[in-house]
Amino acid sequence: DKETLQRILEETFALMIRKKYGQNANFEIVLNVDKGDIEIYLIKQIVEEVEDPTTQITLEEARIYDSEYELGDEYIEEINFDNIYDSFGRRIVAVAAQTLNQKIREIEKEKIYNEYKPREGEVIVGEVYQVRRNDILVMHNKVEMRLPREEQIPNEPYKFKKNQTIKAIIKEVRKVGGGPPDIILSRTSDDFLARLFEIEIPEVYDGIIQIKGITRDPGERSKVAVQSLDPRVDPVGACVGMKGVRIHSIVRELNNENIDLIEYSEDPKIFIARALAPAIVKDVQIEPETRHATVIVADDQVPYAIGKNGQNVRLAMKLTGFSITLVKES
Repeated sequence: DKETLQRILEETFALMIRKKYGQNANFEIVLNVDKGDIEIYLIKQIVEEVEDPTTQITLEEARIYDSEYELGDEYIEEINFDNIYDSFGRRIVAVAAQTLNQKIREIEKEKIYNEYKPREGEVIVGEVYQVRRNDILVMHNKVEMRLPREEQIPNEPYKFKKNQTIKAIIKEVRKVGGGPPDIILSRTSDDFLARLFEIEIPEVYDGIIQIKGITRDPGERSKVAVQSLDPRVDPVGACVGMKGVRIHSIVRELNNENIDLIEYSEDPKIFIARALAPAIVKDVQIEPETRHATVIVADDQVPYAIGKNGQNVRLAMKLTGFSITLVKES
């Protein structure tokens, strides 16, 4: 903005004057950013005997320029800008240019940080700028962001090509040394899935349906517990949508990740039984003190309850907060 630009220009010219005329120099800078006009005046006190030539001038010298000067008056000398190198010298000009560039970069970095730090947890749509071995660089409004490998859904790093659009959540914004802020994106976080539900499902966005819990194996399977605050609204049905259109758009965005929608219940027995879907549970016995549950399932339902490599029961435990022991009915 113009006020900030004016401030750093004034600071830069002040630096040049002090380097040229000394730290005690008395001066005034008149800067018109709109027109691009710069005027610098060196102010000296008219005295009988000069002790400091940077701040004082004799009456005789002052009267060369104006015969009406008197002792004690201020002598004002305008610094000529026709050739800045003649006025200040190449070394001072070079230092000033470097200082000006550095100040502008610092302000740009601070501006980016202040803009994106409050947006942590927000989903952005950016453009793939560069695909590297350990991360993907994404451009969003000319700001560079980073999607690290550990925040990418497995098997999808090769899915994205340069200039392709990508959707991700801003996971963290942090200052890094002298460089621009490091804006970390994520596609594997639970919050990313929650934001996708808000985007695709109006009832979630409006707060009619609440997401009570999410747990994920990114790219493979997720379990999402939902609850409706309106008894007329079926939370699972609303999230699935007509012919599954709502949930399918989320599944496609997550590289065909399977999403189990579970209706939340305050009763831990019911909630645990639902969390183990698609397995059908015979009985649930809980120990509230140790947050442990013993779940009895029919013999033919055991593989579904356990899931591939124990995935189903592991996700159910994370979702419910109970450790679960599966017991065959037989």
